[in-house]
Amino acid sequence: MASALQARDRAVRGRRRRAMAEINVTPFVDVMLVLLIVFMVTAPLLTVGVPVDLPKTKAQTLGQENEPLAVTVKRNGTIFLQNQPIEEDALVPKLTAIAANGYDQRIFVRGDRSVDYGRVMEVMGLLSAAGFTHIGLVTDVPKPKPDEH
Repeated sequence: MASALQARDRAVRGRRRRAMAEINVTPFVDVMLVLLIVFMVTAPLLTVGVPVDLPKTKAQTLGQENEPLAVTVKRNGTIFLQNQPIEEDALVPKLTAIAANGYDQRIFVRGDRSVDYGRVMEVMGLLSAAGFTHIGLVTDVPKPKPDEH
């Protein structure tokens, strides 16, 4: 009798429902479309936004994994840290506080094309005197002329 029960149990086990092998991708596609829309809307807002007319150069762009610190000197000599205006005497303490929190990347200085060269050098001198040694100048790549190929 025990062998009959074992045979019946094997027969029941053999007729189990198979696992569902299909994946419903509709929720996945919905989430991906929502993320695509969110990133398309927010991506233009992520750029540092102090408008300056940068000088043109043929140098290659530098790759960097972290968001760089940008010090901008506008046409009228106003200094900006990222996109916030800052007084000249408050620039070094603010950068020192940022460096104390572990920032050790290059500081980029952006100077308007029409600003006095000496003014940009004053700002770079402030940064250098404060102990910041990784300072870079930012330029624009010139647009190719229509007759050049």
